Amino acid sequence: MIRRALDIVVSSLVLALSGPLLLVAMAAIRLESRGSVIYRQRRVGLNGACFEVYKLRTMIAGAERVGAGLRVNAGDERITRVGAWLRRGSLDELPNLVNVLRGEMSLIGPRPTLPAQVAQYTPRQRGRLAVKPGITGWAQVNGRASLPWAERIELDLYYVEHRSLALDLQILLRTPAMILGGSGLYKGRAGGWEGEL
Repeated sequence: MIRRALDIVVSSLVLALSGPLLLVAMAAIRLESRGSVIYRQRRVGLNGACFEVYKLRTMIAGAERVGAGLRVNAGDERITRVGAWLRRGSLDELPNLVNVLRGEMSLIGPRPTLPAQVAQYTPRQRGRLAVKPGITGWAQVNGRASLPWAERIELDLYYVEHRSLALDLQILLRTPAMILGGSGLYKGRAGGWEGEL
């Protein structure tokens, strides 16, 4: 109950404060390229329940059907100029706060993954679905997409097994540096999942 109350209070506050920035970002997206300013994608959440995650669109409309498909690396030509700027500061994730308010996500937890990724989980890795997915998490502040996929899952499982307010606070304190540094945005040579967007 404490976590849910914090999720509602913090996400509501951040959405209210970032409202003007979101409006400017949405206008910039619309001016630069055609298509919806909000990108929706089916993800897997708590106990395997599917939901649509909301993000600001950072790539050309229909990007998942052209080029590398769901894979995206630094310098991907499908990323728009506005999108590159939004990704650099993780501003494209701000609409995730709507998912938090809806109860589909939490502020802290493993990032929500694609059904195709979950289909490849081992029984142990399915333990990752025992908590709500989050906007930031233990794997996020320890390298995020630059880490090999199996290592990210292990970090998420560590979080699930050791979840506490103290660990949540540690993640929250490390998240701004991760965002401002812009590190781990893309999988690089060794990190990520082969079909990841």
